[in-house]
Amino acid sequence: MRSDRPLQGVIVLEFCQYLSGPLAGLRLADLGARVIKIERPDGGDAGRKLAIKDLWIDDNSLLFHTINRNKESFTADLKKKEDLELVKKLIRKADVMTHNFRPGIMTKIGLDYNLVKEINPSIIYGEISGYGKEGPWKDKPGQDLLIQSLSGLAFTTGNAGSNPVPFGLAIADMICGNHLAQGILAALYRRQKTNIGALIEVSLMESLLDFQFELLTTYYNGGGQPKRSRVNNGHSLLSAPYGIYKTADGYIALAMMPVTVLRNVIQCSSLDRFEDQDAFIKRDEIKSIIEECFTGHTTGYWMEKFIEKDIWAMPVMNWKELINHDAYKKLRMEQGIERAGEKILTTTRCPIRFDDEILLSAKCAPSLGEHTGVISKEILEYQGV
Repeated sequence: MRSDRPLQGVIVLEFCQYLSGPLAGLRLADLGARVIKIERPDGGDAGRKLAIKDLWIDDNSLLFHTINRNKESFTADLKKKEDLELVKKLIRKADVMTHNFRPGIMTKIGLDYNLVKEINPSIIYGEISGYGKEGPWKDKPGQDLLIQSLSGLAFTTGNAGSNPVPFGLAIADMICGNHLAQGILAALYRRQKTNIGALIEVSLMESLLDFQFELLTTYYNGGGQPKRSRVNNGHSLLSAPYGIYKTADGYIALAMMPVTVLRNVIQCSSLDRFEDQDAFIKRDEIKSIIEECFTGHTTGYWMEKFIEKDIWAMPVMNWKELINHDAYKKLRMEQGIERAGEKILTTTRCPIRFDDEILLSAKCAPSLGEHTGVISKEILEYQGV
């Protein structure tokens, strides 16, 4: 890891657990910040025990390792006065502090923004909630699937008439964590010019509402509730042929294109009666015809035709097919994570390239309290004790 990354020297205290807050910390760490997880001595970040597919590294979940690499761990019982005072001394040295507890929790502890600002007036304080600080949902659990369901997102995936379909990953957590990182970066830039700190607030709900800006803007302006295609739904606002279609041996994805252009390429006479202006009004009928046509040949057969005519189409791959493709290999998205010089897992790298450099870091996630002693010593040195 280079010593001159853009956030080198920035200290982040992460009072976060599970995914959204730690994702923000991961991105800041990738950019060079020193991220210190403040964890409970009796178990730490609850994400340590949140296993994906029951996969573990030592006594922590694989998920914890993927999202907490390149961080440090400092344990403190914030209900104990002496531990809280030690954390407050650490806050004086910090540039950024983040948490993703429910509204009111940090106030009870004595570490809400107004109190922290008295300790460190220039601190950037970032917080994630499920639904914001106000309203009837503010104390409800901010869990990803629940947020997807309330936000309407589950009615954007799948075909019309099918049950609501959630995304197959924790998309609210991931988007919200990135939103927090964006806000923190903006605040760091302003503080560099003015020495003024900031309170950055994001919520899982607001992040998913922003994620649906196309659909909601349509609804706000009289477009009604967007309806999914009955077959091959890809985007409820887009016309045929947009979607994924089965072929003789797999699947193929078609993006935006005039129906007449597609008709000429695939030579499907059943499409002759449709003009380009029919593509939305009659999209289900058009898609059904395309689907029937595609099953007669392989994905490779269709892709050869589409490449020749520069049509926006791609085969639908599984991960085995993807990672063996030369295009994927050129991206170099994988990195090894090490402990004591030994590789313990493979994960994805930071997707950002900086000055034409891929940002890699092999440092594994910390064990609970691994850096408490070192950081405590630093605090004493910082206080001049």
